[in-house]
Amino acid sequence: MPMRLADIVDALGGELIGSGNQPVDHIAAIDAAGPGAITFIAQAKFRDRLAGCTAACVIVAPELREAAQQRGAAIVATDPYLYYAKLTQWWVAQTRPPPQPGIAPSAVVQEGARIAASATVGPLAFVGAGAQVGAAAVIGAQAHVGAQAVVGEGTRLHPRATLADACVIGERCTVHSGVVIGADGFGFAPGGPDNGNAWVKIEQLGIVRIGNDVDIGANTCIDRGAIGDTVIGNGVKLDNLIQIAHNVQVGDHTAMAAFVGIAGSAKIGAHCMLGGACRIYGHIQIVDHVFVDTCAVISRSILKPGHYSGYFPFDDNATWEKNAATLRHLYTLRERLRALEKRIK
Repeated sequence: MPMRLADIVDALGGELIGSGNQPVDHIAAIDAAGPGAITFIAQAKFRDRLAGCTAACVIVAPELREAAQQRGAAIVATDPYLYYAKLTQWWVAQTRPPPQPGIAPSAVVQEGARIAASATVGPLAFVGAGAQVGAAAVIGAQAHVGAQAVVGEGTRLHPRATLADACVIGERCTVHSGVVIGADGFGFAPGGPDNGNAWVKIEQLGIVRIGNDVDIGANTCIDRGAIGDTVIGNGVKLDNLIQIAHNVQVGDHTAMAAFVGIAGSAKIGAHCMLGGACRIYGHIQIVDHVFVDTCAVISRSILKPGHYSGYFPFDDNATWEKNAATLRHLYTLRERLRALEKRIK
């Protein structure tokens, strides 16, 4: 369905250059944007792409205003990438039909569950005894909401997502397919000779508590607490295939890319960014505003905001520890060696 540029600017702001009646019928990347598209340039270094762009409209920063005006219609925004993000949300709200409230005939809703009249429970979904599903929430097909669990207003569990017994998720969250919230944490005690050296399971007695406006990508797992709770703060963004172990705490507005693994009882601060496949040891603390690079291994607490990188190659533990200790002094040793070389010369 075509949208007018005037309607977009009325909703999202920005300075419109060109006719407000100009229609656009889809959003596209600049390299693929044809005459019916609206696109954006997030960085000034890509300004050379403006000349050959045939899109109906380009969202640009103020420094590209004149160049965009020469090309055709444009929307000037302080942060084009942020404007694009808000545009996608607005576009979906205009074009994607909302879910129809009600409970599908094939869904199973146990006694004592409380489901808001405006909520949606899809085919073959399960809502356990005493669970609460808030207004405008969506429980997708075959999704599972355990007994006494709580789903906040406007939160969406996509098909086959699981919110286990007694776990709590806040408002306006998105939980994609395959997510498991509230599985048992990995807790076992060595049995010893008297128990045949078999592992003895430690029952996980806590729950998972998730704040508002949290996004959780497909097949991510968040384990319930062993004693106490696993806690995910407001505005946290989790990619696909992330493992968060029992009793982990994640601060508000922290983001993690795919394959991140966080061991038990780690505390991650607010506004942190964890790159893909990085590993966080258990029982350590990371303060607010820390950026961890892709594939980094964080084996001790980070108590100062900043950008952290690095890992060591695999080796037997004794050798690895010696090499790690030596590596800390590598720069100093290099400088001493250079000084000796100069003296010899």
